[in-house]
Amino acid sequence: MKCFVTGGTGFVGSNLVRELNARGHQVKALVRRGADLRALQGTQYEPVDGDLSDPAVLEKALRGCDWCFHVAASYHLWLKDYTPMYAANVDGTRNVLTAATTAGCQRIVYTSTVGCIGLPKEEAGKVIPTDEMTPVAESQMKNHYKLSKWKAERVALELAAKGSPVVIVNPSAPIGPYDVKPTPTGQMVLDFLNRKMPAYLDTGLNWVHVRDVAVGHILAAEKGRLGERYILGNAEANRTMKEALQMLQEITGVPAPTMRVPHWVALMAAHVDEGISNFTGKTPKAPLAGVRMAKYKMFFNPAKAIRELGLPQTSPRQAFVDAVEWFRANGYVTAK
Repeated sequence: MKCFVTGGTGFVGSNLVRELNARGHQVKALVRRGADLRALQGTQYEPVDGDLSDPAVLEKALRGCDWCFHVAASYHLWLKDYTPMYAANVDGTRNVLTAATTAGCQRIVYTSTVGCIGLPKEEAGKVIPTDEMTPVAESQMKNHYKLSKWKAERVALELAAKGSPVVIVNPSAPIGPYDVKPTPTGQMVLDFLNRKMPAYLDTGLNWVHVRDVAVGHILAAEKGRLGERYILGNAEANRTMKEALQMLQEITGVPAPTMRVPHWVALMAAHVDEGISNFTGKTPKAPLAGVRMAKYKMFFNPAKAIRELGLPQTSPRQAFVDAVEWFRANGYVTAK
């Protein structure tokens, strides 16, 4: 297949390009001028100079493509001005999906987030993982990133209802190699390795190997039902932060932090940190949006993707091993 990929220079996107290469598919990758291409080193792709704001460039590039993967997104938990993020995530999604539809793509896979899935609830002290059918409303989108992705997902569903061959995937918390920037989950691993994590919050995530997420995109193009959403996660990897850090300790020998910070303390510190950032313009180390999200254990059930797509289930331990090895091999770990 001839494939068009946005966000190919990012964590999930670069792993997707690798998996497409491995399966013999041709890849066109949308690349902004001056973009950091390190994550794509060693891959085969045809670069397309442009960005999400130019429908004419998108439509021209998409002509002749069988599949379109719209992975690109502006992911920030704090900005002085959120207007560009909404433009990229909402308007950009409409531009890409509309251009792919006009160009005649057979499948369009839109990368959303589990942030658009209903929040898990606790019953008798146990967190119940949620799935694609869990009721959710716009009012639950408590920060600008989640709200922008929610609005973008509405665009994808709207176009699917009108006949566009759109399938939506909702990755959980990817971990693994080629996390160049790194992402927030990768930064957690890196802070652990560099011994910059003296304490932790009582939160939790559904950890998933980034390779499984990439393969899940391809499976969604091959088998996904149009207009449907699929959580790309791991059924055995709903782990608290404490459990994830213990796993990292077992893998690396680096001692895991034992001090848990109360949520209210982290919230107060984030208010102060963000107040300073509003004055200086520098990104806070602990954005309020992140601390507020950490109040919930983001546990999800990917059974639908496993059942309908055949989503791989690499162990969370292997995901952390691969992330650690990649960070170490690429000079990110400075602590002895």
